[in-house]
Amino acid sequence: MKKFKRIRIHREGTDTLIYGFIAFGAIALLLWRGFETKIPFWLFIVVFGTAYGIVLNFYRCPRRYFSKDDTTNLVVAPADGKVVVIEEVDEDRYFHDRRLMISIFMSLFNVHANWFPVDGKVKFVKHKNGNYHKAWLPKASEENERADVMITTPSGTDVLCRQIAGAVARRIVTYAKEGEVCYIDEHLGFIKFGSRVDVFLPIGSEVCVKVGQKTTGDQTLIARLKE
Repeated sequence: MKKFKRIRIHREGTDTLIYGFIAFGAIALLLWRGFETKIPFWLFIVVFGTAYGIVLNFYRCPRRYFSKDDTTNLVVAPADGKVVVIEEVDEDRYFHDRRLMISIFMSLFNVHANWFPVDGKVKFVKHKNGNYHKAWLPKASEENERADVMITTPSGTDVLCRQIAGAVARRIVTYAKEGEVCYIDEHLGFIKFGSRVDVFLPIGSEVCVKVGQKTTGDQTLIARLKE
């Protein structure tokens, strides 16, 4: 007999799911006890079940472990989603030189937990308010609300991971703390309802993904740093 696999829910979604269930229950009681409604009860259940299922899927929190024991110079995907940008950019805020940027867009249907892309030590964490352009647009990386986490790898390479809010996302949660040691397999943060994560790497890093490729957070190898 196949063992049932329990769905794990991220702690960011606990209140939303509980209050959402209570709200829908209250609406149902109000419609069928307080008013004479012509809406079929089965239709309400279908609509409610679909909406609740989407939110439940959004807050899934799978337990994952990267398959390789030696993570030296490896960069893994910090999020589930699709690679939308791989290009060299001028990064003038922190590095003041050109960097290789790999961007992953998360749709409403992706897991929205974020993982550390490299092992290392958190150099700093900075949050900046901004706009809410559609997350896949190039200007979103600089103009949208975002949280920047700089990580120094054991070999001394600085890697910037940027959480970006999108047109729907309105809350970025960052668990990374300045000065703490971090590892692949640990959660960096969480972004609610559609967003994007950028990773800035040194020029010359070997890219292991292509534009349009789907990624799995903490599983997909996206690049190798130069030794």
